[in-house]
Amino acid sequence: MIPRNTTKPSRADLLAAKDKTVRDVITLDLRVLFCGINPGLYSGATGHHFARPGNRFWPTLYQSGFTKRLLAPAEERELLVSGYGITNLVSRATATADELAPDELVTGRRRLEAKLKRYQPRVVALLGIGAYRTAFAQRAVTLGQQPERLANAVVWALPNPSGLNAHYQLVDLAQHFRALRQAVEPEHDI
Repeated sequence: MIPRNTTKPSRADLLAAKDKTVRDVITLDLRVLFCGINPGLYSGATGHHFARPGNRFWPTLYQSGFTKRLLAPAEERELLVSGYGITNLVSRATATADELAPDELVTGRRRLEAKLKRYQPRVVALLGIGAYRTAFAQRAVTLGQQPERLANAVVWALPNPSGLNAHYQLVDLAQHFRALRQAVEPEHDI
């Protein structure tokens, strides 16, 4: 059985969600802090990360072994128990990440770095290669662990799990996320 959000936002709710923010799922000393690009309108309307039904973040976490069952976006705080959290480079909700200006991503990197200094996660996993390139001023980025650290956190680049990202199917996303999970939890091999 696939968990679902209990309330589906109306079109008016989605339009009203533009520029809203979604509260971080974060605490001290996480194993992995997943960092999205920015919340979509569905997330802005519901107040939960990766809430749009077509988003593959939650199925990817489950299939890659980060969670024991498929969580619904409304259950996002359960990630904290396992040592995982969620934040975004840019906090404001938009219909698509294409609406963000490059300087917003660069500023988001600085905010992320401050967050990492404060909360000290072991790994920060950035979800979206294009946003990563812009925010970190990198021309060529490969998926996986990056050579640099950010505020003492190991940096990973992962594909964006949005349903709009046609470059990666769920099986591909799970494979990349599983590589991260195996790096941070080698004893927890599936």
